[in-house]
Amino acid sequence: MRLLLISDTHLPRFRALPDPVWAAAEAADAVIHAGDWCEIGLLDELERRVPRVIGVAGNNDGPDLAARLPVVARTELDGLRVAVVHDSGPAARREERCAAAYPDADLLVFGHSHIPWDTTAATGLRLLNPGSPTDRRRQPHRTYLTATIESATLTNVELHRL
Repeated sequence: MRLLLISDTHLPRFRALPDPVWAAAEAADAVIHAGDWCEIGLLDELERRVPRVIGVAGNNDGPDLAARLPVVARTELDGLRVAVVHDSGPAARREERCAAAYPDADLLVFGHSHIPWDTTAATGLRLLNPGSPTDRRRQPHRTYLTATIESATLTNVELHRL
């Protein structure tokens, strides 16, 4: 199963998703968006183009997105237990805190900081933040992640720079 992980798209402030992100979305079996969409049109378009969209509402998302998206999403993808949240809190002790908050997850995808993150908690919980494909803030690049799930195992996690 092929995944695209994105967050903090902040549309329409940044007009549109870059073409490489759309190409990755259309090649994916599922897209995970960790919040701060800012425009419901992106959710609608992803749902039209991608077989499965898993998303959460972020702190910059209005009532239209909050009505359609949870604050925390939990799902299983090819046997992998996935949780998605917009804000995982401060970086200090993140792995320990998130492992306690999401004990039944194998993977936690989060956003908010616009800073790519890839670590694994002592419990085995993998934590991924794809950064932002549209708003790099203080980062050197705009970013997104792709990954593969094979037999309930996350593989081929790749950070893409724009």
